[in-house]
Amino acid sequence: MSAPSSVQPRDIAPVLGNALVMLSLAACAWLLAGLHDEAWWQAMPSAARRYAAAGSVLAYVGLVGWFLHRARARDRATQPTTTAGHDALWVVHASQTGFAMELADMTADSLRHGGVTVQRAGLEHLDAARLQGITKAVFVISTTGEGDPPDPALGFVRQVMSQSLPLTGLQYAVLALGDREYEQFCAFGHQVDDWLRRQGAQPMFDLVEVDNADDSALRHWQHHIGQLGNGDEAPDWAAPRYESWRLRDRVELNPGSLGGPAYHLSLAPEDGTLPAWTAGDIAEIGPRHAAGDVEDFLRLIDVQGATQVRWQDEMQALDAVLARSHWPDRDAIAVPVDAQALANACTPLPHREYSIASVPADGALHLLVRLMQRADGTPGLGSGWLCRHARPEDDIALRVRRNPNFHPPADDTPMILIGNGTGLAGLRAHLKARARAGATRNWLLFGERQRAHDFFHADELLAWQAQGTLEHLDLTFSRDGGEQRYVQHALLAQAERLRQWVDGGAAIYVCGSLAGMAPEVDAALRTVLGDELIEDLRSSGRYRRDVY
Repeated sequence: MSAPSSVQPRDIAPVLGNALVMLSLAACAWLLAGLHDEAWWQAMPSAARRYAAAGSVLAYVGLVGWFLHRARARDRATQPTTTAGHDALWVVHASQTGFAMELADMTADSLRHGGVTVQRAGLEHLDAARLQGITKAVFVISTTGEGDPPDPALGFVRQVMSQSLPLTGLQYAVLALGDREYEQFCAFGHQVDDWLRRQGAQPMFDLVEVDNADDSALRHWQHHIGQLGNGDEAPDWAAPRYESWRLRDRVELNPGSLGGPAYHLSLAPEDGTLPAWTAGDIAEIGPRHAAGDVEDFLRLIDVQGATQVRWQDEMQALDAVLARSHWPDRDAIAVPVDAQALANACTPLPHREYSIASVPADGALHLLVRLMQRADGTPGLGSGWLCRHARPEDDIALRVRRNPNFHPPADDTPMILIGNGTGLAGLRAHLKARARAGATRNWLLFGERQRAHDFFHADELLAWQAQGTLEHLDLTFSRDGGEQRYVQHALLAQAERLRQWVDGGAAIYVCGSLAGMAPEVDAALRTVLGDELIEDLRSSGRYRRDVY
């Protein structure tokens, strides 16, 4: 968007401010002059005083110029350019104190690391025409006061959000910044998200709320951002604070399946004290390289793994550092190798997130993890560590992250739970919590490949159905044939029941694949219930998703 030709109020403000300062100084001089009741000194001031006065004036002029230069440079940095390609992903911020702008810069850097073409802009620089020409955008939105937009965003609210625009060609995501001490937490971020949805824009993933720069929520955002690129793993913005857990048990759930192997894992904290969590919460894992890979690398560079180095402000063995970090390219390592220089060149492996599949009353934290494969056939970073490399009783770096956007409704609220594959993990935790609470109005729709191999936790689910904890259980297996191949087909087939449950106050919870299942389920829900009702359910918290 080209800059407007007329002078804007924000351009006039600095001029008026300087003029007021000069007038104030002149008034002070006039008042002080009135206090001088004797004849003025007739002699010229000394050369030293003349130079000092001139230097002071020049310093003042230089300081004002420096501030003006910084303000203009910062303004130019957030204005959209006219050279951005049509396929650029826009990173747009609405910032009051500068924190949203800082996070937008970090978001843009992570996207560029993943090979994405990025265009940066302040929200105030987007008009309706520009917004309609964007195909992908992420918005970093702060809220000020009691739910107000940042000052620079007021023009966008009045001039753009007051309109109804066709934005069906826009895919977007929102990072909402706020403070839970205020009643209207992240209100402006939610307003932007609601408005974009109602204009037909498609969310790439659900809004992420950040309370007072919470590092775990920011890592959750970075995790999603990383999936928009080419898969290159950028380091976490802040080092996670993990606790030490132990892998107690690992069982493959689907031997012989046409899909990738899926495992049920049981973990317990090393100190034996199980933390509290709520159904819907997330386990963050600090992955590690296989011990054999670390040994091979050390052998290649001819360095002892027990060598002590300083890394992340503490002394550690070099092999422990290598197990938890990205290594520099072999060609970039100087010979002979200096162990401390090697450690300095290592960056921590990024965390991985998994839905917790149990409740604390189970006595352990359960995960349901599918072993993922990279393009070259090697196992994925997090799933490779959990499903292949870690051995029973190995130390697992883990922390529990609250995920309030997927916390359960009241026990007397009926629940419709929809998921596929390992997305059953988050739904299983909810069903366990509901069973303990005696809440029986539950309806599960679950899909996988083959009933004979991929009906995860079949005995448990069928027992809940027999006991009445599950009022309805609809299963779909895509490779077994039949009309209802996927969960969205089962949902459409049960349209009348869906309407009855929603009319009866049910909440809809979706967990599983973001790329395939989630948008298809969303489309099916909208087909049956209509866009307006879906948006009302989402705004009231009765339609929640944990998708990845």
